[in-house]
Amino acid sequence: MSSSDPSGGRSGFTERGVEDYERRRYRGIDQRIVHAREVRMIRKYFGIIRAAEGGGSPGAPALDLPCGYGRFTELLRSGGWAVVNSDLSWEMVRRAKSRSGSAGAVADAKRGLPFPSGVFGLIFSVRFLHHVHDPSDRAAILGEFFRVSAGWAVISFYRANGFHRLQRRIRRLFNKSRTNIKMIEPGQFEKEARAAGFEAVKVTPLVRGLHAYHLALLLKK
Repeated sequence: MSSSDPSGGRSGFTERGVEDYERRRYRGIDQRIVHAREVRMIRKYFGIIRAAEGGGSPGAPALDLPCGYGRFTELLRSGGWAVVNSDLSWEMVRRAKSRSGSAGAVADAKRGLPFPSGVFGLIFSVRFLHHVHDPSDRAAILGEFFRVSAGWAVISFYRANGFHRLQRRIRRLFNKSRTNIKMIEPGQFEKEARAAGFEAVKVTPLVRGLHAYHLALLLKK
């Protein structure tokens, strides 16, 4: 942990840990396929946003939370967004900033975001909510996303999927995955998003029927 870590060490990542995570993550064939699919889905959503906004580059700031090591920073920039990298881990934020030169800030969405209301044209939150198991925590996070949003949000979640759940159980038997993923029932995410003040414009599965991962395009009401 860096001695100047604003997160107070809550994230558990050291500088070397971030480097190791970046080196290992999304390097396998299956992970590369998933990443490529995610990128295609996100680009389609950016196209929907541009069409709804009358075309052209958005130019507005986008909050990437959690930003991790900056996996999507360049993709967001290519969509015309001015990126603000944010994460619970100071080391992740620092790595994302070093890769791109983007602005960055440590933040814990459950405890409140350190940003003014309505400042972000896009909230971009990928691979976060499936780690949040308490519905009240998801409500707090979505509420903060709504508060700082000026319009759009792209958010991923895991919808209950029997095949994917079985697949993960088999992987755990062979000690290949220890991630405790929270899958929510069909319609639950849309309900929670509405309660926060968003409407779901589009919800797309990563691989229909095979994978629990879904990506939602939301619009602030």
